[in-house]
Amino acid sequence: MAERDIKLDIERQERLGFNEAILCSGKSSDHLATILEQAEGDSLLLTRLIPEALESLPPNLKRQIDYEPLSRTGFFGNVTAPGGKTEVAIVTAGTSDVRVSREAARTLAYHGVPCLEIADVGVAGLWRLIERIDEIKRHCIVIVVAGFDAALPSVVGGLVPGLVIAVPTSTGYGVARGGETALFSSLVSCAPGVVVVNIDNGYGAACAAIRALRSRITGK
Repeated sequence: MAERDIKLDIERQERLGFNEAILCSGKSSDHLATILEQAEGDSLLLTRLIPEALESLPPNLKRQIDYEPLSRTGFFGNVTAPGGKTEVAIVTAGTSDVRVSREAARTLAYHGVPCLEIADVGVAGLWRLIERIDEIKRHCIVIVVAGFDAALPSVVGGLVPGLVIAVPTSTGYGVARGGETALFSSLVSCAPGVVVVNIDNGYGAACAAIRALRSRITGK
């Protein structure tokens, strides 16, 4: 039975300030259905939820999911729309990286954190970034999403005063090696203080931003 394989982390909100997200990749339809049945009455963030997995769910569960196909994320249950001051900007190098940046934006939205999304401002056309840089600087946290050589996090990290979180993506040809080159480039950034998460991990970048915001607000 699927129930024996599942134990939800119901105290994560109390410990960390955000509740458990469900990584749907690798889970069977029975596992996903059981998780959602156990969570009914509460909300859940679903990540890496492909359309086929969504369609396999029982209708009564599927209709409770707000699904966004580009990011492959779903909001299960009632989720309050973001509100308040926008303190996080998400800056994306190319349109091919939006799938990852949107995962970050959706994660923030699920947790009630508004953000500004700025896409297609990679260094191949640096003027596009310069046009928006004053707007980007006004945010205390900037998530920068980039593939290929991931030059954008270093450029942004050298121009803005706030926390910069780099998200290397698997976008790119040949020696991009599924995002490894972007990851290494981000890790050796000459811009001081750039924080790096794993390849394609928009969810993790958003959680890092939430932790930083929570620490600044609470002083803990």
